[in-house]
Amino acid sequence: MLKNYETVFIMTPVLSDEQMKEAVGKFQKILKDKGAEIIHEDHWGLRKLAYPIQKKTSGFYHLIEFKAEGSLINDYEVAFKRDERILRFLTVSLDKHAVTYNEKKRVNKAASTADEVTTSEPNAVNP
Repeated sequence: MLKNYETVFIMTPVLSDEQMKEAVGKFQKILKDKGAEIIHEDHWGLRKLAYPIQKKTSGFYHLIEFKAEGSLINDYEVAFKRDERILRFLTVSLDKHAVTYNEKKRVNKAASTADEVTTSEPNAVNP
């Protein structure tokens, strides 16, 4: 049976954009190869850490929400532990309330983005 999961991981700040995208792609590929369905992804960018990790004070945050079998999670987390680019990671199982909350959050974010686009168009005047 497929369950909903969410993983947030922090990558070292010394990575270039290309290296960061490669690392994210690696973990996406692991999920897809094991039969998981990626529901949503969000790249939070470079953020300051609450406390230093491996003498680093910032890191690239990335979130992946997916549906998968429970047996996949152990292999997935082993891949995080083996990758030296990953400072920290956390995978949580989402209950029905969390899934509903995430869906509403995505819909509201999409609606607010659409509102910003429509409200900014009238201001663009061609002389």
